[in-house]
Amino acid sequence: MNTKLNFVDLFAGAGGLSKGFTMAGFNQVFAIDINKDACNTYKHNFPKHFILQQNICQLNTKDIKKLVNGKKIDVIIGGPPCQGFSIAGNIGRNFVNDPRNYLFKEFVRVVSIVKPKFVVLENVARLNVHNNGKTKKEIIKSFKDIGYSVDCKVLCSADYGVPQVRNRFILIGNKFNKKNKFPKTKHSKTITIKEAIDDLPKLKSGEDSKIPNHKAMNHKSKMLEKMSYITDGGNRNQIPSIKRPLTGDSRKYIRYNSLKPAVCVTGDMRKIFHYSQNRALTVRELARLQSFNDDFVFLGNSISQQQQVGDAVPPLFAKAIAEAIKEMNK
Repeated sequence: MNTKLNFVDLFAGAGGLSKGFTMAGFNQVFAIDINKDACNTYKHNFPKHFILQQNICQLNTKDIKKLVNGKKIDVIIGGPPCQGFSIAGNIGRNFVNDPRNYLFKEFVRVVSIVKPKFVVLENVARLNVHNNGKTKKEIIKSFKDIGYSVDCKVLCSADYGVPQVRNRFILIGNKFNKKNKFPKTKHSKTITIKEAIDDLPKLKSGEDSKIPNHKAMNHKSKMLEKMSYITDGGNRNQIPSIKRPLTGDSRKYIRYNSLKPAVCVTGDMRKIFHYSQNRALTVRELARLQSFNDDFVFLGNSISQQQQVGDAVPPLFAKAIAEAIKEMNK
């Protein structure tokens, strides 16, 4: 009998991890996130799932057990926001004791109450080397202290069919003192941005389309002029010096290279331009770079939609991780 494995998604956002685990045949028990727009997007795209819009800190042990409702939870997944490692050093604090990382501690708290067989935690790649590796050791110890054997790796989404170079810290843990399995690279050839989005309707600045979330940002004329100087794969140095923006950020005022996977999608991509059209990418194009299907609709205003896409785990990446968990469960 092939029984579906149950998962809980903490800090679920719009549902990238949930989408991947659902695609891999897992059954959702509940999800939680504090952001209203993200929860509305989640509800819209997963009508049979349950998501709670609430601050996870307000959930006590009784609340958590009520949400579990007596079901066996096989895996808890999530990407708790961690701010305490985003600057150089820890200003005299250890990672776990840094109050800015209280959401990480909430993740561990829920795991200690629910006691799933497996744990999957996703975060930015620099977590792997932060504070000369001490941060990673602290994180591993936090899970070891509640009975989990944990391994960590930095994986790139482009190796799993996602048309984007997105390096992420992935932690996998289990209660059986096993060596944790990570997904094997599935694609020898990476998918380019052109292969991912070139079939979408062409849009000018401010234009809309019938495809959900495929609406072009309305750029000012000065921005459009700056864009016009930059060629496919080019950068701000192609803009005449008298008109060149002063910003030194290398991720701004570039055009995507149509023959490569996209650069990492974030919540603000307004100054990275389409490889051939004179505008920034639409939310739909960014969603495709995250491997969301076109029927996955993002709700809220355009800024919120872009933030939800940028914060999400690419579903195909999540699916590969989910399949590794299934292998471990055999």
